[in-house]
Amino acid sequence: MEIYLPIAEISTNVFLLLGLGAAIGFMSGLFGVGGGFLMTPLLIFLGVPPIVAVGTGTTLIVASSVSGMMAHWRRGNVDFRMGALLFSGGIGGAWLGVWLFRALREAGQIDLVISLFYVVFLTIVGSLMGAESLHAALRRGTRQRRKAHQHNWFHGLPLKMRFRRS
Repeated sequence: MEIYLPIAEISTNVFLLLGLGAAIGFMSGLFGVGGGFLMTPLLIFLGVPPIVAVGTGTTLIVASSVSGMMAHWRRGNVDFRMGALLFSGGIGGAWLGVWLFRALREAGQIDLVISLFYVVFLTIVGSLMGAESLHAALRRGTRQRRKAHQHNWFHGLPLKMRFRRS
């Protein structure tokens, strides 16, 4: 059964969209991540314009994040102090993203930039995950423990905060 999406200006199968939403929602619940980074490229592959796909993926992120937070809140697993810090950084990042989005849309380059950013971002994330997996596999036989008070470079950064609940 075809459904017309007036904002995207395309027709698509309603059961395909429902199945896509169910699959992404299931994986979001299983792995604990927002499904927007999965949903957006899949919508683009279905023919939805990148601008519409980004906005649609954002609604999925909000819905899964709020429902996941409520479930963890009932279990006492939410650190509101850390959440407030992440929220304030997210607001700043979102403001910057909206500004950049508007500037790129006015320049007529938004579709290209969104597609390229997704390819680059997912390539970087996949490469880092692959490197970490390879490093863990190579370390498997050798159980090296760090010495007491041995710190990495990021322990020397300023503005440290303690999140005792976490």
